[in-house]
Amino acid sequence: MGFGHKQMGLEIYARIGYVSGYRMPEVLKRKEFARWQEREGLPDAALCAAVQEMRSGLVDADLGCMLFKKRVARLGRGKSGGYRTVLSAMVGLRYVFLHGFAKSDKDNITAAEKKGLQFVGKVFLKLSGEALTEALRSGVLMEVGCEQDH
Repeated sequence: MGFGHKQMGLEIYARIGYVSGYRMPEVLKRKEFARWQEREGLPDAALCAAVQEMRSGLVDADLGCMLFKKRVARLGRGKSGGYRTVLSAMVGLRYVFLHGFAKSDKDNITAAEKKGLQFVGKVFLKLSGEALTEALRSGVLMEVGCEQDH
């Protein structure tokens, strides 16, 4: 069950973290990231694969303050000519995709971008259940449609 049923008792989700076996979303994306993702035609499945790799210990770059850079393959091409995503993560608990860019567009994020992403990423990772529910309800964050294999 996805978060499409978000009008069914969000307050309960916030208090106890799950309802009828549903847990709070583990993989999320920022609204701005989702817009970029849609323009690029990058499917959620690619983000889910990146998270699964992180769970297995495959991280491309640890940028500090729970901020990571992860390569994601472009459809039909591969990772080397693909995308770079920047996400905040408490590995195994919560992943929030914050920023993305094509490798062909730029080599890396700037120091100012890194600092801003570290700040906002920490905020999203530390959200309480109630605050996370409100961020999802308002559209600031969106769930990434991953089937969890736990």
